[in-house]
Amino acid sequence: MTAREYLFGLEVVGIKLGLEQIRALIRALDHPDLAYPSIVVAGTNGKGSVTAMIEQGLRDAGYRTGRYTSPHLTHIEERIALDGTPVPPATFDRLAVRVRDAAAALPHPPSFFEATTALALEAFREAAVDVAILEVGLGGRLDATNAVTPVLSVITAIDFDHQQYLGDTIEAIAGEKAGIIKPKVPVVVGKNPETVRHVITEVADAQRAPLVYAPARVDVRASLTGGVTELSLTTPAGPWPRLTLGLRGRHQIDNAVTAARALETLDRATALTVPPAARESALVRVRWPGRLEMRSYKWGRRRVDVLIDGAHNPAGARALSAYLAETYPARMPIIFAAMADKDIAAIAEALGPSASFFVCTAAHTPRAASPRAVADAVRRAVPDATILIAETPDAALMGAAPLGSPVVVAGSLFLAGEIRELLS
Repeated sequence: MTAREYLFGLEVVGIKLGLEQIRALIRALDHPDLAYPSIVVAGTNGKGSVTAMIEQGLRDAGYRTGRYTSPHLTHIEERIALDGTPVPPATFDRLAVRVRDAAAALPHPPSFFEATTALALEAFREAAVDVAILEVGLGGRLDATNAVTPVLSVITAIDFDHQQYLGDTIEAIAGEKAGIIKPKVPVVVGKNPETVRHVITEVADAQRAPLVYAPARVDVRASLTGGVTELSLTTPAGPWPRLTLGLRGRHQIDNAVTAARALETLDRATALTVPPAARESALVRVRWPGRLEMRSYKWGRRRVDVLIDGAHNPAGARALSAYLAETYPARMPIIFAAMADKDIAAIAEALGPSASFFVCTAAHTPRAASPRAVADAVRRAVPDATILIAETPDAALMGAAPLGSPVVVAGSLFLAGEIRELLS
């Protein structure tokens, strides 16, 4: 068995929350996490985009960066990026051997996410990065990334997701996300309702962690044209020039404010220097695949636009639907798939006002709900929906192409990755 096969074999361990195992694995690797400063980003929605913006800003400030995100869209190497570029497969395989050998000394095997987190930390040490930006996988308090002590914690928008692991109330979920806050380490919090802010503030106060609420004392003026956002921003640090955001959608305005305040906080409160030009380019130059990403599909003699978005929970689906309503005059076909542990009906309900057809399919992962299960959930949530069933994403593309343009892809980052691969 190769080290890569060993790593994927750990998926049978499933989701395993807790820090004891990841801490033991990091110890066995002689603490790669101590070789560089880290930033940890948690949240329900926007954490990937904010992670990407912060990484872009630090890279443009001249730092060698490591970025760890999940899940990957197409290839596992995407999870671990050096200076914005995924590590080469040969590097990944070599580091996987190191992690496998370290894990052999543990009393129990790590989970897949614990092993990939350790691999990322080791990759960043080997590459001698100046700073690492780590996106939390699930929750925060018991997520493997929380074994790291960062120089800055960031919490984006919090909403309902993964209730079976994080709790059934927004307060309980907020408490889990706030678990990344460390003693005396600054925390930047994105736009959230008062109930969420109250929970996070209590944790920050208990940890004596300086808290920056990103929207506080910030003036934002934005206009959306053709899906692209022009933004004027004034923060307590001063005015920013008018910018064109690199990521599409009105919901990215809040993410941009959170990233801007995080970069300002890094410059003010840590040893990392992020000048204004780098902060600005963070919002303009950032790219984040699978998030309102426009591609095209050759169908017969013509090309059909395909808009790919990884909206995989109700809040993300609402943001996508709002973008579609603001950008396009008519409903459009939606290729839809979801993981079996998601609230599929609630996601479908949020997308319903934008859908002319639901083409229900499944990504190639054991976690995926079957196309018929997805269709049943859509039928319950959107009784008047026109539903087609496609057994594979490839068949879904072929079925959706004659139904309108753009074809929208939503419901799962796994589906987004497979559709991107088909269109590459």
